[in-house]
Amino acid sequence: MHRGLVHVLAWSLATGAAVTLSWWGVHTVMAGTAYDPPRALPITAAGAAAREAAPQASSTQRPGPSRSPSASTSQSPRTPAAGPSKRTTAASGPGPSPGASGQVKSYDTAGGRAVFDLGTASASLVSATPGTGWSMQVWKTETWIRVEFTSGADRVSVICTWHDGPPHVEVGNY
Repeated sequence: MHRGLVHVLAWSLATGAAVTLSWWGVHTVMAGTAYDPPRALPITAAGAAAREAAPQASSTQRPGPSRSPSASTSQSPRTPAAGPSKRTTAASGPGPSPGASGQVKSYDTAGGRAVFDLGTASASLVSATPGTGWSMQVWKTETWIRVEFTSGADRVSVICTWHDGPPHVEVGNY
């Protein structure tokens, strides 16, 4: 009986030491990683009334066909004319622009998801999340934002422009 108790005590101590060591290692690695806290978008009185009237999409549910982006190429160029001038990530970008209205739209692609806050005269990138096996790059200027998802030779871009009117989002393989 005494011998079995010693074995259980030794097993418990070894297991506790292994869990503690694992937690300490993960904690040390994660503490050195820089994560920006998520940004909350302002809610306006008009936006709150519209949100109460319209059903909201769940983050775990894909939007239906009525919410899918259009792939029209007549309203904005296939690639921004000025070329990529600023390369950044979604988490390190500036906050919502002053013209943002709080109308947040998500665009799902084969490479990932891009979420924009679309205003009347400008837009801002809320988040961009690459899919499994995909990487992501973001370019921003004063009149457009481009999110490009890449995996090997495959490329999918989500381009939001507002230089000639209200924000317009295009999704395609560029």
